[in-house]
Amino acid sequence: MKAALCTRYGPPEVLQVRETDDPVAGRNDLVIRIRATAVTISDTYIRSMIPTARPVARMVARLVMGFTKPRRPILGAVLAGEVESIGSDVARFRVGDRVWAFTVMRMSCYAQRIRLPQSAKLLTPAPSNLTHAEAAAIPYGGLLALHFLKTANIRRGEQVLVYGASGAIGTSAVQLAKHFGGTVTAVCGTANVGLVRSLGADTVLDYTKDPIPAGTHYDVVFDAVGRRKTSPLKEASRSALTPGGRYVSVDDHLPRLARTHLDYLRLLAETGSLRPVIDRQYPLEQIAEAHRYVEQGHKKGNVVISIGD
Repeated sequence: MKAALCTRYGPPEVLQVRETDDPVAGRNDLVIRIRATAVTISDTYIRSMIPTARPVARMVARLVMGFTKPRRPILGAVLAGEVESIGSDVARFRVGDRVWAFTVMRMSCYAQRIRLPQSAKLLTPAPSNLTHAEAAAIPYGGLLALHFLKTANIRRGEQVLVYGASGAIGTSAVQLAKHFGGTVTAVCGTANVGLVRSLGADTVLDYTKDPIPAGTHYDVVFDAVGRRKTSPLKEASRSALTPGGRYVSVDDHLPRLARTHLDYLRLLAETGSLRPVIDRQYPLEQIAEAHRYVEQGHKKGNVVISIGD
């Protein structure tokens, strides 16, 4: 099969598409034919070994992932495809089932095929109304946004500000906050105002020029980009909380994700409450170009990789 291997830590060119052995299903495994995956900002951090991190943080990361290159050379943590073969003891899935998954540290999704145990926590049937490319555009941002917004415990009618509303996490967060009954103010750059408004935002602020309106307060402020990006508006949002308001950031802690969360996203996608946002789509052979684009930090929603035969 074809796969994109990370041959060492470094720039996008370290990703090389090569022929590798096909996986074989064990008794409790299934082999999935991957039709689409996504390039996330997390993928670019792993490939480059987080060049902006402090030396101690990089050393810890190398201990976990590998010193000179990833121990798991096939990166990518999101997939959409169909079950190609199953082991003798597999009961959860059948050959031909359409599935999606978030493989987290197992990664291995930049490939035509992957072997996963049927017990994999974040592996479920894919939304029936989405293409493979559309399905691949939801799990990363959707799962992270869902976790942190549930942490914020949004109640119907509350004022919610989403900072970084045009990225993979932010586009999901705007839609989920609306679904939970919030009145949503979305913060993004000038070029993305129309996009986030189309996702249901009640108000859109351009962080490059707009202040928080005088006298406005928020019950929840969700920072969807983390501490690596800031602006005067973002700093002002910390002081614009109502008494008892909650400020939640994607950098607060490692999220706890469950299979029920992925099932919930599938339901929302199938009922039209959550739609995928795809900025660009590349073939696997252009994985380096996709990484180069994502790490510029200006993508809208998701960058999807289509994996052909």
